[in-house]
Amino acid sequence: MSDDQNPNEEEFPIQDDGNATGDTIIKVNGMFKDWFLDYASYVILERAVPAIEDGFKPVQRRIMQSLKDLDDGRYNKVANIVGHTMQYHPHGDASIADAMVQIGQKDILIDTQGNWGNILTGDSAAASRYIEARLSKFALDVVYNPKVTPWQLSYDGRRKEPINLPVKFPMLLAQGAEGIAVGLSTKILPHNFNELIEGSIKHLQGKKFTIYPDFPTGGIADITNYNDGLRGGKVRVRAKIHQLDKNTLVITEIPFGTNTSSLIDSILKANDKGKIKIKKIDDNTSAEVEIQIHLPSGLSPDKTIDALYAFTACETSISPLGCVIEDNRPLFVGVSEMLRRSTDRTVELLKAELQIQLDELEEQWHFASLERIFIENRIYRDIEEEETWEGVIAAIDKGLQPHIKHLKRAITTDDIVRLTEIRIKRISKFDIDKAQQKIDSLEDQIAQIKNYLDNLIEYAINYFKRLRKDYGDGRERKTELKIFDDIEATKVVIRNTKLYVNKEEGFVGTALKKDEYVTDCSDIDDIIVFTEDGKMMVTKVDTKTFVGKNIIHVAVFKKKDKRTIYNMIYRDGAKGASYVKRFAVTGTIRDNEYDMTQGNKGSKVLYFTANPNGEAEIVQVLLRQTGSIKKLKFELDFADILIKGRNSKGNIVSKYPIKRIELKEKGLSTLKPRKIWFDETVQRLNLDARGEFLGEFRKDDRLLIIYQSGKIKTVIPDVTLRFDDGMILLEKWRPKKPISAIYWEGEKEMFYVKRFLVENEDKEETFITEHPKSYLEIISTDYKPVVEMEFYKPRGKEQKENQQINIEDFISIKGINAQGNQLTKEKVKQINLLEPLPFEEPEEVPAEEMEVVDEENVKNSPEKSDTKPDSKDDEDSRDENGQITLRLD
Repeated sequence: MSDDQNPNEEEFPIQDDGNATGDTIIKVNGMFKDWFLDYASYVILERAVPAIEDGFKPVQRRIMQSLKDLDDGRYNKVANIVGHTMQYHPHGDASIADAMVQIGQKDILIDTQGNWGNILTGDSAAASRYIEARLSKFALDVVYNPKVTPWQLSYDGRRKEPINLPVKFPMLLAQGAEGIAVGLSTKILPHNFNELIEGSIKHLQGKKFTIYPDFPTGGIADITNYNDGLRGGKVRVRAKIHQLDKNTLVITEIPFGTNTSSLIDSILKANDKGKIKIKKIDDNTSAEVEIQIHLPSGLSPDKTIDALYAFTACETSISPLGCVIEDNRPLFVGVSEMLRRSTDRTVELLKAELQIQLDELEEQWHFASLERIFIENRIYRDIEEEETWEGVIAAIDKGLQPHIKHLKRAITTDDIVRLTEIRIKRISKFDIDKAQQKIDSLEDQIAQIKNYLDNLIEYAINYFKRLRKDYGDGRERKTELKIFDDIEATKVVIRNTKLYVNKEEGFVGTALKKDEYVTDCSDIDDIIVFTEDGKMMVTKVDTKTFVGKNIIHVAVFKKKDKRTIYNMIYRDGAKGASYVKRFAVTGTIRDNEYDMTQGNKGSKVLYFTANPNGEAEIVQVLLRQTGSIKKLKFELDFADILIKGRNSKGNIVSKYPIKRIELKEKGLSTLKPRKIWFDETVQRLNLDARGEFLGEFRKDDRLLIIYQSGKIKTVIPDVTLRFDDGMILLEKWRPKKPISAIYWEGEKEMFYVKRFLVENEDKEETFITEHPKSYLEIISTDYKPVVEMEFYKPRGKEQKENQQINIEDFISIKGINAQGNQLTKEKVKQINLLEPLPFEEPEEVPAEEMEVVDEENVKNSPEKSDTKPDSKDDEDSRDENGQITLRLD
């Protein structure tokens, strides 16, 4: 740098290309201030972000104008349209063709012919010379009106192009928009055609409205956090996945922003990484999506569906960002405000069009009236003697004056000139009555237009209703709106990695293949480890991790698991007393070491078990011979020990040294049955008291599921279960409780009634006939159901009274495959299920594993309490031989 150079100036040195030894200084602050800002503004305004007025980006607007210029009702080659658009658009043909294909694929504005690609498979369109296009009827109806269009010169000044097209519809929301500019982006999601019209009508009526995205690929969307399409919102979109059979899943709709190719790739990658397990995939997609996923035998389809949502593109998250251009500036606005502004602009455009129509009609009426006066009063004869043009004009003006008092504006020279251009033939055949009829017709049209202008809002509402009637068929909502359940990845991941442990050295991991095998796991699992000195740690699965020497227990850790209970007896310090405790571990800080003993040096775990359902075994404690102790052996039942927090001290087993502890008898669960609820909003089971309470379930209890199709099955309840939309009954299954059904038998065209029990609990069965016209009418699991039949009135006969039937008396319990009894020979109008007759349900016989400890003790245990029980209160009474009596506190 030269000596006189100011180091604070905004400039930087670059090396000169020549042989000079000095540096060349180039100031670039002007470039950043002007050129970069100009470029950023150009990209934002002229390329990436749509205008709020018509919803088009500049290239889209120019394509639409070119389509209108070339429109003659026939298809045009896209290559020709692209070439014509280049008169307006200062860029290459490729960008124009791509933009046109995107518009055509949305199936709103362009009537396409040929291979325009497939948004489902991701296949691209054919070359522009092979495909054709023309404007749709809808586009011709709502997009164009040159009389109200503001114009500007094109980039080269040779043509005029529209500043904004007079679009009388919320096109921006119907098509959606996405663009990335310099330091700015936009992502406006597409919405349903008919719902937008409904929203516009409600806005005009002064009512509140809400609009949600609707994607052309269908799928299921959770719009809980849509946030009106503003920045910070989120839409979760899922594929529609159905179970074809126990080993096959079928994807019939895909999430927006994906295609079948990218979706299948994500599934294969998840399979390669071991997150899911599949046998093969068949893609049968053509006009509709059909991806068949074949599963290995023994794999849960419900769990696999959850895994597909958790680990593949079957579920995606979309972040909307409502950004548009208004008055040459970016504007961040929600979709509701976009619809309001679009609707208000439509009203203004309709008003402008009506005003132009009114002006034109009044102008026609004015000249028709002048023409009648001119011919009827033979004013044309007054010009016969005039020799100059000025004289002719003056003569006609003078002749008209006595007859123009009823006209709505003054006569101009142009009006008189038009009168002189009337041909003699027309004057000779002039019919006064027809002329008056024309004037009367014009007056009726003028009155109608004025009425529309006086009732503009009602006119606009009728306009939107007409659009819905003319163009709304076939544009029903494609995306189903649901609230999604949260899927825990650790619960649905396929565990295809083996976990090993070296207990003595204290290492655990997936790479220790020469050591002891523990269990199958996945790379996203956490593992819980207990060591002989009473330490506990939770750590992430890895190839090899040191957790502490002398490991006594290692397993995959389940967060928030209240049912896995750890039974433990430990010695406090090197020579202290022995204590017994039961506890659950529902959550920890990863890689933190926790002490399950009282923390004294030399403490040691003497007995330890992990019980997945709170089982409480009976053990035999053998003491060492010391002093005067006489009884060296006694039993300890863990069922007598309350479940407390993991930091609890526990109850004293003995003050004397323990020689060993032996398992005498395996125990039963000491936890209450699981309470299960069904949340209809997300169609899932839960243990969190959300939705309908289904009951308390023990190990072998099952759920009864009945579908509208007449299928029935029982399943073991699991929070990963998924339920089809056709499910009409879900309850706890009582094997001896009869099921009553009334169904229409399609072949015999009669109603039949049957009562049956589910005989095969592991098999899905159909209890109505397989005729295509057979359908289920009534289903009941009441012990004594009652139905009422309403009959059609026979011709010429009295109306038959309604008939009530006690189904228990009407038919006995038969097999599930029995056809049943004919309900009636009369023509039934309606069948109603009434209140059942009183019946006392038999009490359930308590199972042998009747729980004795309230599960609340687990739920409310002080997981992180630092307090320890008072030593006096925690001690148990002893006899002189050291035998203890446990005090259950």
